[in-house]
Amino acid sequence: MKSTVSYLKNHFLIAMPHMADPNFARTLIYLVEHNEQGAMGLVVNRPGELTLADVIEQLRPTTPCIDSRGDLQIFTGGPVQTDRGFVLHPAGQPFQATLQLGALALTTSQDVLFAIADGQGPDAYFVCLGYAGWEAGQLEAELAANAWLSSPSEQRILFDTPPEQRLDSAAALLGVDLNLLTSQAGHA
Repeated sequence: MKSTVSYLKNHFLIAMPHMADPNFARTLIYLVEHNEQGAMGLVVNRPGELTLADVIEQLRPTTPCIDSRGDLQIFTGGPVQTDRGFVLHPAGQPFQATLQLGALALTTSQDVLFAIADGQGPDAYFVCLGYAGWEAGQLEAELAANAWLSSPSEQRILFDTPPEQRLDSAAALLGVDLNLLTSQAGHA
């Protein structure tokens, strides 16, 4: 009998309390892609050192960032390609390199950053450097080992919830309080 795999694109991955990998301990990940070849996601609750204004100044030193959210922190999206930027935003506005994800879109071209800096970008956005990646079957094995919980994603958590509350807010979607779970892994 052939088994059916359920893919989790556009879902959250919620790190279980016993997650030991420092790249992923206490993280919330938005899964951009998940299929038979593997998975790609963005850590959405780890603010980095840079701000949007810092990045705009590096990319376009003669024109400052006028967006009122210029002090927005750029997040650490994961340990892979940490020099590559990603902007997650509601779908609708076309940019040079945008992947449509249903209600959301992921843009990797600089034009989205310039539009944001000029006050003409998407109404909501999440900017990060780097991503998290899994080879074929790797995420499924981690899920089977109880390293992650998964839940459908919600834009309000991505764009309206403070970063330090996103992990617990996503767990609450499942009725789970992570503070009540043990940090010890095990199987019955």
